[in-house]
Amino acid sequence: MLKKKEKYVVAVVGATGAVGNEMIAVLEERNFPIEKLRLFASERSEGNTLQFEGSEIPVETLNEDSFKGIDIALFSAGAERSKIWASIAAKSGCVVIDNSSQWRMDPEVPLVVPEVNAHDISRHKGIIANPNCSTIQMVVALKPVHDAARIKRVVVTTFQAVSGTGKKAMDELLQQTADLLNFKEIQKNVYPHQIAFNVLPQIDKFLENGYTKEEMKMVDETKKIMGDNTIRVTATTVRVPVFRCHSESVNIETERKMTSNEVRSVLAKAPGIVVFDAPEKSVYPLPIDVAGKDLVYVGRIREDESIDNGINMWVVSDNLRKGAALNAVQIAEELIK
Repeated sequence: MLKKKEKYVVAVVGATGAVGNEMIAVLEERNFPIEKLRLFASERSEGNTLQFEGSEIPVETLNEDSFKGIDIALFSAGAERSKIWASIAAKSGCVVIDNSSQWRMDPEVPLVVPEVNAHDISRHKGIIANPNCSTIQMVVALKPVHDAARIKRVVVTTFQAVSGTGKKAMDELLQQTADLLNFKEIQKNVYPHQIAFNVLPQIDKFLENGYTKEEMKMVDETKKIMGDNTIRVTATTVRVPVFRCHSESVNIETERKMTSNEVRSVLAKAPGIVVFDAPEKSVYPLPIDVAGKDLVYVGRIREDESIDNGINMWVVSDNLRKGAALNAVQIAEELIK
């Protein structure tokens, strides 16, 4: 367990990636009580430095002794590295908050969104999992509705930004866009098809049931975070040519009927949510407005006229912040309370 201190030694593993960079920025912005920050990445980044609170922090490579003396480690280095290093870190007495898919469905590891299930943090055994980006923003919006009227079923279609894949995907979208506008032949390296001016109904690999891994992550993680296996969830995840912010069309069926005004009222009082919903004035959440912001924005709230107790909503959040780095830091904040 983490010892209570005034300041903590914190590590970011995968510090040079898009999410790692964002973790460093969020730690600084939120004035997390840091005694010392250590940064780790792959061998090719060793010797580089990154800025934190006006100082240049060197980037190190991991070894068996790296986590000695570290209190909290924020991991965003992929599932394979987390599989090896998170256990080593936990055995060194460090609490790991892991952003990969490696530990999310492990029954011994809490899967946490602080606005939804902060109480689960207390049962950690050295590792806490940060959920999938698209799941995080959805469950923040689902929880207040579930508490008010119990959700029976969720149908979600996501419109996910390329930054969810990483910097190479962002570079590919930029390069393909420039090439197409200059009548040049495009290169495809990250995605199986052109992403510029296109929509890809595939995120991650396809499974035997016809769903992708990303879709099944949303199904399984939602039930675990919400603590209710009876909620039925089906998902279609789509990659769109947007740099930052995931958008979601969410259809909810509840046990008792809620009016759209009741849903707006419940969401407006909930932590971490902005209700941004005046469609008659063309006011609804857009990725370009939400990028760089910390909250989950909800709009287009309306009753589903095809079923008795249905609600539709449009949910947008910054996938690098609330969908990854911010949620990890919020878990750390809960941990030290």
